[in-house]
Amino acid sequence: MSDGRSNEASAEAPLPIEAFDFALPPERIAQAPARPRDAARLLWIGRRELADRTVRELPELLRPGDLLVLNDTKVIPARLSATRRGAKVELTLHRQLGAGTWRAFARPARKLSVGDRVEIAPDFAAEVTEKGSEGEVTLRFECGGSALLAALERHGMAPLPPYIKRREGALPADRADYQTIYAREAGAVAAPTAGLHFTEALLAALEARGVGRAMLTLHVGPGTFLPVKVADVRRHPMRGEYGVIPEETAARVNAARARGGRIVAVGSTSLRLLESAADASGRLHPFAGETRLFILPGYRFKAVDLMLTNFHLPRSTLFVLVAAFAGLARVRAAYAHAIAAGYRFYSYGDCCLIERASDGANEAAP
Repeated sequence: MSDGRSNEASAEAPLPIEAFDFALPPERIAQAPARPRDAARLLWIGRRELADRTVRELPELLRPGDLLVLNDTKVIPARLSATRRGAKVELTLHRQLGAGTWRAFARPARKLSVGDRVEIAPDFAAEVTEKGSEGEVTLRFECGGSALLAALERHGMAPLPPYIKRREGALPADRADYQTIYAREAGAVAAPTAGLHFTEALLAALEARGVGRAMLTLHVGPGTFLPVKVADVRRHPMRGEYGVIPEETAARVNAARARGGRIVAVGSTSLRLLESAADASGRLHPFAGETRLFILPGYRFKAVDLMLTNFHLPRSTLFVLVAAFAGLARVRAAYAHAIAAGYRFYSYGDCCLIERASDGANEAAP
């Protein structure tokens, strides 16, 4: 079983970040989701073919006995509009440190000093207890636990990524749009976006097809989406994310595999946690803790056979992960097809279903 830590830079050949770059026309970045959700397009990336489908056709692409593994984390309204002595500051919570204490990105951070009190509402405020690099601050709220979550629900906004443009901040519709229909465990500050395509009708169709379903929880943080800024991808520091795989889910995954079913990870978050909790033989174990697993080309997958995922940013750890799963040449060809065919990219965009590269087909990039 993986220890959940990030890959360490070693004597292996460097992985140049340029290998994971591509040009994306700005008009390909989705600003709103498909309606209904399962009307989004789906690109089937098989080992030998590409096929243009829709999410609604997912049951046809899977087999009876396959098992979907979904992330039931719930996005909290982590973006806050605050003031400090009358000056406006935008805060985005991204990591809980304890009851009532969070790390956050502040904009502009220069307006804040340790000891400052920032006010979000007359009955909702926090103290800056620490300042870090790149606009990070640590905030201690005057309430914690369920009271803090309730205050965030009243005063917070959906923490949309910056490429979804909203002049006045997130819209009321984004509170529902940027949440899976099966979300139940509050704690994420970014959505597990592959799951945004599911509807009750699609889940029912998958069940009727004989496709099983199991849940895990990985509280998504912004580190997953941060661009890689080092020349050698292996040296990128991966931020940790907290996850839980219950005994019931581990048992379902192991039983499905024993019956010959395929394990289908819904999203990169589900895939990373499954791989973090699987031993060398592919057997899944219950898990509760932090994972820093950074999956690079050359990684040997143990637990996952197919992956449903959105189209990701260039130079991101998510695109690197997809390249590891599909093979870099195959995923670059698939992305080129998607751009030419007008697929919509990123969080509110379309998705792809990827068949894992055969052994030996996901070597490191040159």
